[in-house]
Amino acid sequence: MTTILMLGFFLGMRHALEADHIAAVASLTSQNLSLKNAVRTGVVWGAGHTVMLFLFGSIALLLNNTIPQAMSDWLEFAVGVMLVVLGADVLRRLIRDRIHFHTHRHGGDVEHFHAHSHRGEKAARVHPVQHAHEHSSAFPLRAFLIGLMHGMAGSAVLIVLTLQTMASIWTGMVYILLFGVGSIIGMAVLSMIIAVPIQKTRSMTWLHNGLQGLIGTLTIGLGVVTVLSHV
Repeated sequence: MTTILMLGFFLGMRHALEADHIAAVASLTSQNLSLKNAVRTGVVWGAGHTVMLFLFGSIALLLNNTIPQAMSDWLEFAVGVMLVVLGADVLRRLIRDRIHFHTHRHGGDVEHFHAHSHRGEKAARVHPVQHAHEHSSAFPLRAFLIGLMHGMAGSAVLIVLTLQTMASIWTGMVYILLFGVGSIIGMAVLSMIIAVPIQKTRSMTWLHNGLQGLIGTLTIGLGVVTVLSHV
């Protein structure tokens, strides 16, 4: 039984690498200029995903039932729409904000990069004061809500597997919880992998913006494919 539970943990890590998950988190982390914030976004996504998996899974185990196929298809359709919106938002921000990058120091701190937008400005009239910025530490609520949606959509298959293999309800709940924890860790690592090239290209604005444009376009494409496959 321990082996099966550990398998659930590693399957959760693998589950984080599904295409729709990668697309959603990539679109979220593309706006993060801090590696720490990018990883936090992935962890919060995983937390929302785990909460919904555990909630739906526990109810299904207690009722000894699965999610109806029609509801599962509707949830997948909603995920597709969500991906289109996320990808479009990346492209909208890219076009609207005219992002470029500059270096600065806070007191005697190490020099580092920051993004700066000239939205609504004329290119020739940039004043140094306008380069002021904030270091955001707000809770990434959008990542949590998107994780909840993915958790709902992904719960159907997991519930069927759990009902078929677990000897008891409580063991099944532990399996789902470990699966969720695995997905949190997997998504944290994935967010770091996605954020690194974005961080490394900050000094090359055209390449950085090109990566964001690619992320937005691919996310929209995957969303459209998901929607069409569940119409």
